[in-house]
Amino acid sequence: MRSLSRPLAVRRGTQLACAGAALALAATGCSSTSTHSTSGPITIGMSLPLSGAIADISKDGYRGYQEWADELNAHGGLLGRKVKLVVLDDAFQQNTALADYNKLIAQNHVDLLLGTFSSFLNLPVAQVAERNKYVYIEPSGGADSIFARNFKYLFFAQPATTERLPDQFVAQIAALPASQRPKTAAFVTQDDPNTSPATALFKKKLAALGVKSVYNTTYAPDTSNFDAIANSIKQASPDLVVQGALADDGVSLVRAFQKVSFSPKMLFQTNSPSDPKFPSAIGTKNAEGIFTALAYSPEAPFPGNAKFVADYTKRFGEAPSEDAANSYTAGQVLQAGVTAAGKIDQTAIAQWLHAHTVQTIVGPLSWTASGKPTGSLLLAQWQSGKLQIVAPSSAATAKKAVLTKPGWSN
Repeated sequence: MRSLSRPLAVRRGTQLACAGAALALAATGCSSTSTHSTSGPITIGMSLPLSGAIADISKDGYRGYQEWADELNAHGGLLGRKVKLVVLDDAFQQNTALADYNKLIAQNHVDLLLGTFSSFLNLPVAQVAERNKYVYIEPSGGADSIFARNFKYLFFAQPATTERLPDQFVAQIAALPASQRPKTAAFVTQDDPNTSPATALFKKKLAALGVKSVYNTTYAPDTSNFDAIANSIKQASPDLVVQGALADDGVSLVRAFQKVSFSPKMLFQTNSPSDPKFPSAIGTKNAEGIFTALAYSPEAPFPGNAKFVADYTKRFGEAPSEDAANSYTAGQVLQAGVTAAGKIDQTAIAQWLHAHTVQTIVGPLSWTASGKPTGSLLLAQWQSGKLQIVAPSSAATAKKAVLTKPGWSN
């Protein structure tokens, strides 16, 4: 990772330096505020993994941004000006993402920023935004290591972070009589600053309930063949499998399980099962009983959510995924901050967000001083071809969770 913390030695000739190499911006602390136009469209920059390992997630996320921007423009824009999205492709590469956000600030002189996807990318990129004092609202990437930096301009547009991800699922296990709890578990995770810590938290919390770990491994983000991992898990024969998945890796592990004829009694996967296309990718009946955690549900009764679902579905021909909703929410947060500040003033926007609650389609959002949200996540499970909320009871759309997953269907 490129160091972004070298102190500013000389400020003379700032505008000339900012027009130079993009990567120099974070090291020199150049500011682009003096180049912002006060007329014409408000430009909002972002770099997304439109190609690469998580392109499918990013496609939905980009759609969420588009839906938010177009809806905003249809109602007069922001501060009486239309908004224009300036979008670059980082191909899920950290160095590219860093270069892109430096370019957006130093060369494109965008007025505002919105975040990219995954903790893997957001962790380094948030440093660029912080160094240049740009509000940075990330739609995904809840690794607690990001918020440990105590950034003042960072905000996470989901109800909770990684540390809260296991809570509802572990509570389900804890509520069972000891004789009915899983005795053993396998833990497998993508090497990502969000999924790896989440899987470690599952392991720790389940161990406290007497669930013994019989397998534990981490795989590279570009892993596509899971046959060896599936075989190893089959040999360990755990009652429960917990996978820290990000996108297609969740589908690939299920397919590998089917290939080696192993079906755990319980299966929890992060992220992947929240994709509406997940059942069709593994076989609709095979999704039955698989658990995941959600930051968003299309059925949630929060203000504006029903309209968002209807408009998005009409435009794109399918219901919004969680990734689409998270992007739309990030836009809502940015919109609220800018509207309240009454001008493009990064510090004023950040200060207002820190002091207020924003009503969004994922519910009311508020943040700690480091940008960490103060809410909690939902526990969901695929039941009869539909992703149902099973906990907490106040938000449940299903009567109860299926605690023994059916075997795979041919």
